[in-house]
Amino acid sequence: MSDLAAHADPLEELKQTNTGVENKKMAMWAFLASDCMFFGTLISTHLIYRKIYPTVVDPTQIFSIELTGFSSFILLMSSFLMALTVSSAHKGNLTSMRTFLLGTILFGGVFLGGQVYEFSHFVHEKGLTLSSSVFGSTFYTLTGTHGIHVALGVFWLAMWFFATLPKKFSQFTREERLPAQLITFWVALPVVMVLVYFIHHHSTAYLLIAAGWLVLFPVLMLVTTPLRGRYSHVNALDVETAGLYWHFVDIVWIIIFTAVYLVEYL
Repeated sequence: MSDLAAHADPLEELKQTNTGVENKKMAMWAFLASDCMFFGTLISTHLIYRKIYPTVVDPTQIFSIELTGFSSFILLMSSFLMALTVSSAHKGNLTSMRTFLLGTILFGGVFLGGQVYEFSHFVHEKGLTLSSSVFGSTFYTLTGTHGIHVALGVFWLAMWFFATLPKKFSQFTREERLPAQLITFWVALPVVMVLVYFIHHHSTAYLLIAAGWLVLFPVLMLVTTPLRGRYSHVNALDVETAGLYWHFVDIVWIIIFTAVYLVEYL
């Protein structure tokens, strides 16, 4: 018997709409369509200004294509894990869904960590800032906007992870206790790393990042505690909607990686 069988309620079955697509999915597709135009404008602006206005900055001497390539691979793998998460949700396998969802969150956090390190390297060692050149202003506007989207996606997925946890730790099965411990590690590790970096470099920006991570955990617990233990088959649609957003973020990054990073080496 599936993990969600006990929660199933025929009265809560999703109703068909006139379009044949659930309203939540339709709303997400509409949002993603508007976001496509938004990112299309940012990418086009960067490429046009890069062509029109020469810059004293040589991007090939700034970028680390190896690091960015690795980050891109990590993000693609997170998209694969997100697909497995959605599949498990529709099958009613809550244990597998929680495990794959945790993997997606972890990989998203690794990608964000790579971006923070990369941007710090650009500023402190390469001198690329918003005001140093047109390239710097359009580059940071584009990639920074995408980073915000990724951070929101990680926060959204983490909310679902916490919402699917049992109300008490004693209710975890043996297979579920490791993901619960790993999520604590996921929250604690970046905080420790950022605090160490702050102590070494005395950077206020990194202190703010650490504070953000410290605030994240109690906020997630506060928001999701009323939902814990109440996950049912109906919520699979919500997980799928979050998956659509995450896949979109991944696709946008592949376009940015190709148009902004790889094109400089061609």
